[in-house]
Amino acid sequence: MKRAFALFISLTAYVCLLAGCWSQRELTDLAFVIAIGLDKTEEGEYLASLQVVNPGNVAGAMPSGGGAGGVPVSIYTSTGDSVSEASRKATEKVSRLLYYAHTNLVVVSEELAREGLDEVFDVMERHHQFRTTAKLVIARGHSAKEVLSVLTPIDKISARQIIQMLKFSELAWGETSNIDIWRTVRDIAVSQRNPVMTGVAIEGDPRKGKRQENVQSSVPDARIKLDGLALFKNDRLVRWVDGPTARGMMWVLERIQHTNLTVPWEGKKEAIGYRTTRSKTKVKAKIKNGRPSISIHIIAEGELSESRIPINLADTSLLFRLEKELERSAKEDVTKAIKAAQREKTDVFGFGAAVHRAAPRLWKKIEKEWHDRYFPELDVTVTTDMHIRRTRMWDKPY
Repeated sequence: MKRAFALFISLTAYVCLLAGCWSQRELTDLAFVIAIGLDKTEEGEYLASLQVVNPGNVAGAMPSGGGAGGVPVSIYTSTGDSVSEASRKATEKVSRLLYYAHTNLVVVSEELAREGLDEVFDVMERHHQFRTTAKLVIARGHSAKEVLSVLTPIDKISARQIIQMLKFSELAWGETSNIDIWRTVRDIAVSQRNPVMTGVAIEGDPRKGKRQENVQSSVPDARIKLDGLALFKNDRLVRWVDGPTARGMMWVLERIQHTNLTVPWEGKKEAIGYRTTRSKTKVKAKIKNGRPSISIHIIAEGELSESRIPINLADTSLLFRLEKELERSAKEDVTKAIKAAQREKTDVFGFGAAVHRAAPRLWKKIEKEWHDRYFPELDVTVTTDMHIRRTRMWDKPY
């Protein structure tokens, strides 16, 4: 009897310890929000555009991007005095409960970015479902809603295509930044660095890009493309930079993995192509007479990717001259980037952090005036070491 009673008590205790599904949600009750677009209306309200997956169309979709029964995503919009209000009002148009745990992309309009993003980041950090690992881009020349509405031909979901473009463009080209919300908030929260974000634009007609026919043609009527870097001062967009200037910023930020440089040779522009395979950037601060200065040293290795003129690449003295020309080109890009940031009085490079490490006491004195007074007048020295490790298959172009 005692044995049976002890067994009963044990089983009862185990039952009490078992976890229950008190917060369960059926999949058929959830609307998975993959991306969020944020704009401002003429009345000053937030316009939230939610890209929601159409599960049936994605599951049975063809490689072209369309599904058996229609497009893979739907866009739901709503307005509100705050981002939270706008997103909750969207439930009036959706037959399921909005679920943000899989939101991987946030697109912010240029207009909203110039006004400031403090309120946007606040609600995203507080939301219990939202992940701050979501990627962040700025819609350039178009609204965030238009960007999310374009159907893409390779990836079924356009948000995923943008995320993949950010990843591989930074890896292969070096003029864009693959940044998430957590890193952006961290840069805004500290006084030693300001954030940099990648721009997204639309090539073609945005109205035609919404239609399924856009992914049924070898030449889509509208394409999404990455377009330059947005420089921020605190939480406000202040300037766009493109091309070599954007690449110069990535050099300083040590975000260059692979990129291409072209240099003139014997009177011919862009005669020699060079592809980096690895690089490293060292940023150091020096203090002299109470004034900080910065030294930047860039070391890169790579290979010749193209020669448009007949030269003998087996000649080591010629390769040495080519390295010097590549160093001059990289230094020019970095100098342009630094001057662009100094004109806008925004330290996007983290030079303030270098000064803080070198002289903590001095930093406490100049911290509040760093961006507006000290950074624009900062003396920056740039040195580069570019090494040609390989010339690929040919030493002498045919």
